[in-house]
Amino acid sequence: MAEAQQLSQAAYDRLKTEHDDLTTRGRIDIARKIEAARELGDLSENGDYHAAKEEQGKMEGRIIHLARILEDAVIVESEGGGDTVGTGAIVSIVFEGDDEVEKYLVGSIEEQRDDVTVVSPGSPMGAALLGAAVGDTVEYEAPTGATLAIKVVEIE
Repeated sequence: MAEAQQLSQAAYDRLKTEHDDLTTRGRIDIARKIEAARELGDLSENGDYHAAKEEQGKMEGRIIHLARILEDAVIVESEGGGDTVGTGAIVSIVFEGDDEVEKYLVGSIEEQRDDVTVVSPGSPMGAALLGAAVGDTVEYEAPTGATLAIKVVEIE
């Protein structure tokens, strides 16, 4: 069994809508494209046909991916806005030796938004941030083996 994905209700609803759209309208549209390309003649040299089949393969892969996420999803209430960093929180941090404030959302990549970078709670950085409060400095080991220190400056 796959590891459960922790999703907000909004992310779950968005993924469910995308899955439903791809399995209905998406499949119908791609079938029409393939049929139209078949009518153009010789399939061995038909670029439209091969492009439509490739698009179909990518779409089916996305459908399978979404189905697996939705099947194992656990809806969680955002723990953001509290006194400590939790799943769903948007945290502003400063790396030691740097002055630039960076924002991260601690959660699933499926929660991704344009204005913040997502960090998984299971990643070294995400795990170090969980439970930290504003003003705390936490350390974690980066994939390169270096130990990095970050200071929490705000929790949303």
